[in-house]
Amino acid sequence: MALRKQKQYDWKDSNLALFGSDTERQVKKESAQQEPMWKNAGQKVGIQIWRIVKFQVTKCPKEDYGKFFDGDSYIILNTYQVEESEELLYDVHFWIGKYSTQDEYGTAAYKTVELDTFLDDKPVQHREVQGHESELFKSYFKAITILKGGADSGFRHVKPEEYRARLLHFHGGRTGVTVKEIPKCQANLDITDVFILDLGLKLYQWNGTDSNKEEKMKGLQYLKELQNERGGKCKTETLDYDPNDLDNEFYDALTEDKEDVDEQEEQEVADKAKELYRLSDASGKMKMTLEKKGQVGKSDFDSKDVFILDTKESVFVWIGQKTSLSERKNAMTYAHNYLMKTDHPLVPIACLPEKTKSKSFELALAA
Repeated sequence: MALRKQKQYDWKDSNLALFGSDTERQVKKESAQQEPMWKNAGQKVGIQIWRIVKFQVTKCPKEDYGKFFDGDSYIILNTYQVEESEELLYDVHFWIGKYSTQDEYGTAAYKTVELDTFLDDKPVQHREVQGHESELFKSYFKAITILKGGADSGFRHVKPEEYRARLLHFHGGRTGVTVKEIPKCQANLDITDVFILDLGLKLYQWNGTDSNKEEKMKGLQYLKELQNERGGKCKTETLDYDPNDLDNEFYDALTEDKEDVDEQEEQEVADKAKELYRLSDASGKMKMTLEKKGQVGKSDFDSKDVFILDTKESVFVWIGQKTSLSERKNAMTYAHNYLMKTDHPLVPIACLPEKTKSKSFELALAA
């Protein structure tokens, strides 16, 4: 049976209306304190993850950290300390799945601002889009697994006999292995990679003849994690690809059609030179002007305004200490709306208050 394609978000048509309007009304700390999910947020070092469900923030179980459904949006808070300091510092990210609705990712963005307010504006805010995650975001997890659908389709929410089978593709090497759910189709098997077929109570690891040791090891680790999550109730089997031995339940289960290539092809960035824009409402109306192109240094920033630094691989919103409240609270909106008009709308965004230390920002200036 042919797969029905889900609707992707279309950044060119979206004005992120829910996000923009809510941030413009300025999220108040009183409303942030009424959000029950923020009660224990950022109280100790570590990662905390929440998922957006029908406009509500819901807690993700720790065993699911690193697993993201492409139909959902999430909020991820990293709480950390620097050497010789007891002060807690924060990075807060909202992650947008490829098939997440505008309402869902708008709510995630709005709630991210609310969490920032709850933590006294200390966090650095980030926007992450599926398949375009920042290095900082990826560093939180041993592996990022992208699953189809929404989290309600997870194993713990259904009876084992009603479980929807999944085929997971493991691809990578020494720098990391990505894990992504793909259609259960024999044509998708690649002898240079590793695949896991998850049937709920039976798990198969298929090793391509030219797959590397990192992919095989990551597949084995993933099998063990699934077994532990399911109380050891599922059986496992490892198959090393043999073209003369295809008589197995593994191949019998691969009955789906190959999925079409996504309609939104990734574009090549036409102009890769860095660009620095100044945002200012000094005239009474918000204006955005190109300040510089090419090499950018710290002296190019001014405390009275907000600046957008576009490296073409990521965007940094630098927020001066003397900017207006409106400029500060809408920093993410500015960057999002700016990127929608470019040929690289999905790159990561980070919003940095002036005195915030950021290694990625320093590297961007030095490059």
